[in-house]
Amino acid sequence: MGNVNDVGNVVDMSEKPGSHSELQLEDEHFRVTRWTIEPGGHIPMHEHAYEYVVIPLTGGTMYVANADGTHIESVLTPGVSYSRPAGSQHSIANRDTSQPIVFVEVEQLG
Repeated sequence: MGNVNDVGNVVDMSEKPGSHSELQLEDEHFRVTRWTIEPGGHIPMHEHAYEYVVIPLTGGTMYVANADGTHIESVLTPGVSYSRPAGSQHSIANRDTSQPIVFVEVEQLG
């Protein structure tokens, strides 16, 4: 299945070990993507071209490695959203070996 990256290009998801996405909506204003990071999986380093909101559907801890070398342990609470600015560069890992991390990402395109 092809997926759309942050600049609207189709991405080969084999580049994202242990994770997959489902594009739910895209129009001139928003792109909505449901992401699943499997136990032990990750999304490699990437840059967000747009401001975005994350809505966690599951709890858990995401391990975020920023491009500047800093690391964050982000504890997710289902339904508790947060936003990030355009230009964010990071990779995300799910170190839990028993449950996936699932979230919806809403990008503001225009």
